[in-house]
Amino acid sequence: MALNTALQNRSNNVCELCTEKDENLTAYAVPPKNDDSNDNVVVVCSKCLAGITAADFSDSNHWRCLTGSIWNEVPAVQALSYKLLGKLKSADWASEALESVFLEEAVIEWANAEDEMEASKVVHKDSFGVVLEAGDTVILTQNLNVKGANFIAPKGTIVRKIRLVAENAEQIEGKIEGDTIVILTKYVRKQV
Repeated sequence: MALNTALQNRSNNVCELCTEKDENLTAYAVPPKNDDSNDNVVVVCSKCLAGITAADFSDSNHWRCLTGSIWNEVPAVQALSYKLLGKLKSADWASEALESVFLEEAVIEWANAEDEMEASKVVHKDSFGVVLEAGDTVILTQNLNVKGANFIAPKGTIVRKIRLVAENAEQIEGKIEGDTIVILTKYVRKQV
């Protein structure tokens, strides 16, 4: 997102994380919020943006800037700084910064929201731990007694174009002999 006048004034035309002047300053929306409001974005330089989008925090000397930006008065800058410091907390300076700062609960919740949403996602995996996706083809790894259909689906049966049961990571749906049935993921192997 391009910088508007209000963001330019707020940031004094420098990165709000590392305070570097950069020709390519960008408004970065702090997830999970979008960029519909200046209150949801942080002005970042190209180096910070590249590190954030690639999740590359290997240059710990550069990211030491977060020990200052965490004290910024803008909640979006606080939330992003807190989130990034959390990814660097194995470094002593980062964990000290996290321990020394006091932030409002809403800012901390904002900083942790994306990670919590990711953790709560339902992920379907086959019996070997391979991630399943809708439309995949799977092979049964054992004989399955199909309840209500009076037949046994033999081991090795191929089930094409599976559907994922949205609220249960242990179940998928597929057609066997013309009947749509629910199959437990621990009894299938993804066909490669």
